[in-house]
Amino acid sequence: MSSIYKVLVTGPFNSGKTLFIQSISDIPVVSTERKITTEDRGIKAETTVAMDYGRVELEGRVLHLNGTPGQARFSFMWEILATEMNAFVVLVDSTDPPSFPEANELIRLFSSFQDVPYLVVANKADLPGAVREGEVRRGTGVHDWVTVMPCNSTSKSSVRQVLLQVIDLIEQYG
Repeated sequence: MSSIYKVLVTGPFNSGKTLFIQSISDIPVVSTERKITTEDRGIKAETTVAMDYGRVELEGRVLHLNGTPGQARFSFMWEILATEMNAFVVLVDSTDPPSFPEANELIRLFSSFQDVPYLVVANKADLPGAVREGEVRRGTGVHDWVTVMPCNSTSKSSVRQVLLQVIDLIEQYG
């Protein structure tokens, strides 16, 4: 019998949550991307308004990946998506240090919903201007015991490494 885990993928606006799920999902991703109508439209064309959903099987475990909207105006979905989660992943855009305090707020919020393991993912670590994990740790204000790891959410193998770490955390925590 395989283990089944619900993993929430959250992070500030434009941190790469949708791509993270799309890169690894074994099924077509259920996405609620819509055209951006606010001042953020200069950054990217679409944003998640409710959730992204993907599923992947890794080493005999099935992970249900639930991506949250990154904009606070869609925050009503956050607690709903966090229901029965086994762990959460906080993506940060490692080329955008001003967004790191927002990631800290998300960590505090999702930790208040449920006591589950989490890790911080320094996404876009392969891009020019990306800061190192130590700066991501300081900027997000996480404790030394929290795993901070680099990722390129366009790379299936990079996302896979993150999710294998999540499985380890869930199984150690359990």
